[in-house]
Parts: sequence; C-alpha cells; structure tokens
Amino acid sequence: MQTLEAGAAAPEFSLQDQNGNTVSLSQFKGKNKVLVYFYPKAMTPGCTTQACSLRDSKAELDELNTVVLGLSPDPVKKLKGFEEKKELNFTLLSDEDHAVADAFGVWGPKKFMGKEYDGIHRLSFLVDETGVIEHVFNKFKTKDHHDVVINYLKGE
Repeated sequence: MQTLEAGAAAPEFSLQDQNGNTVSLSQFKGKNKVLVYFYPKAMTPGCTTQACSLRDSKAELDELNTVVLGLSPDPVKKLKGFEEKKELNFTLLSDEDHAVADAFGVWGPKKFMGKEYDGIHRLSFLVDETGVIEHVFNKFKTKDHHDVVINYLKGE
C-alpha cells in the first residue's frame, strides 16, 4: 500500500453517488477544495460518527470553500440508505471495486479481531482547487475528524 502524499496530483475519478449520478473530481477543479475521505463501511458505528460530524459541520466547510466527498466500497443503494437514515448533506460515492481507494493508496491489509483481510484504511485527502493533494489527514479519531479538518483549513 503506497499512500499518496501532499504535493502529488490527485488521481482523477468518476463514481456514482448515492443518487446514481456520476460525480468526477475534475468538476470541482478551479472552484473548490475537496475533502476526499475514505471510510470502510456505511452504517457502522465509527463511520456513522465520522459522517454525522461532517454533516453537522457542513456550513463551516462551505464557508471554507470545501466540498466533502465520502468514498467507500458500499453499493449505491446502501449509500442512499445511509444518507437517508442519517440525514447526510454531502456526496457519498460508491467505489465498489476499490479502484479509487487503490489509486490513493488506502486499500490494503487490515486486522480486526485476529482476522486479516484487505480493506479501506480511514484516511482523508484535501485536494486543492488545482487538483493537487494539499494535505493528508491520517491522525484523527472518527469523532474529531471534522475538527482536525476545519482547524487545518483555518490555519490553526
């Protein structure tokens, strides 16, 4: 697993969102910063905490000209259920074949309860308006992810 670092060009991608629409990273180029955050599985406790905190921070992220894209290997239908159940107000993208996770270097070996398997590592990438990775968020807890991102964006 070779995770991308700040200064690298963000890999271009186009994926289906929770409504079945195609969303591409390039559509934000020249307009917004994009927080590309990878999470393992919709509706699990940690992923729900992280998503709801981002939901509750949307106004502040909007003020900081930052769009949130949440990526997981979940199918579109499951993402729609997650959005509706938790009243999420940002885009969720389905990376079922984990090709985008592979491109960003967040798909790889994990351990849980003694079992080893391949899956998504919980990392976030701030992509600037030019399509370059400005910052990689790799040290946070699900409950304070939004604060770490906002503090970085504010220069704190």
